[in-house]
Amino acid sequence: MKKVLFIALVAAASLASCKKDRTCSCTYTSTDPSFTTYTQVYTFNDAKKSDAKKACITSTNTNGSYTETNTCELK
Repeated sequence: MKKVLFIALVAAASLASCKKDRTCSCTYTSTDPSFTTYTQVYTFNDAKKSDAKKACITSTNTNGSYTETNTCELK
């Protein structure tokens, strides 16, 4: 009985999500010659990795004749 309880406890602990502070680093660029490339860091406090990954996304937008891109990476 103790072995079964121990195995169940270990299995439950391994399935639990680990919440901690997660950092997302995004670099913003544009084809607009007047645009200055910059990097911004976001911190997600006490977040699951899957939730932080959903929020830390790369995207591309077209604004008139220019293309703006933000490239993000979860650290």
